[in-house]
Amino acid sequence: MSTTEQQAILVAVSTVIFALLPDREGNVRVHLPLVRRTRAPFADQWALPGGWVRTTESLSDAGRRTLAETTGLRPSYLEQLYTFGQPDRSPGQRVVSVVYSALVRNHEAAATVEGENVRWTSADDCTGLAFDHDEVVQYALWRLRTKVQHAHVALHFLGEQFSLAQLREVHEAILQRPLDPANFRRQVESSGTVVSTGERQTGGRHRPPTLYRAVVPDGVAGPLMTAGPLA
Repeated sequence: MSTTEQQAILVAVSTVIFALLPDREGNVRVHLPLVRRTRAPFADQWALPGGWVRTTESLSDAGRRTLAETTGLRPSYLEQLYTFGQPDRSPGQRVVSVVYSALVRNHEAAATVEGENVRWTSADDCTGLAFDHDEVVQYALWRLRTKVQHAHVALHFLGEQFSLAQLREVHEAILQRPLDPANFRRQVESSGTVVSTGERQTGGRHRPPTLYRAVVPDGVAGPLMTAGPLA
């Protein structure tokens, strides 16, 4: 066996953390934190938070550690999303990257330590990232948009109780298109994915809307469950 064939394969983790935040025009869109690389390869380019897996830690622990070290974020749950391992994804060495994802609420996103090397960016505007992170972001965003019809996904943005108007706003922000309120209400109420709590939202001048909670299917542990093949 040649020296090249015996080359060690390194294992890294990256994280895609989605939050619904306003852009510069005040429109709510899906955002994620990026970090600026401070060394080669791809020095000074933006990338997803991540790093090497230590020999003494699990993959999920590595994901939590590298995310906290780079951004200050500590989400309560990380979901393993996909594994990227094309031979040419990292210059000069073979690296397999296990990607984790999570959805966080605004107050959790506010814990991010932003600065010269950390920033929140609209997911749809993420281009020119280091490594294959453009592809990673687009895959994670696609997964989010295909899963948004399940109300338990919105729970990670809204909390345990929400109005149907708030739920629709989450859908519109993720899908980036307006939805007809009446049709949306009919579809959601007939889907069996939400149930009324019997309570109403407080405040406001008009009749307060009914509050709902999501019906989480058995076996669903996180927001972006996927059984996709390893890349």
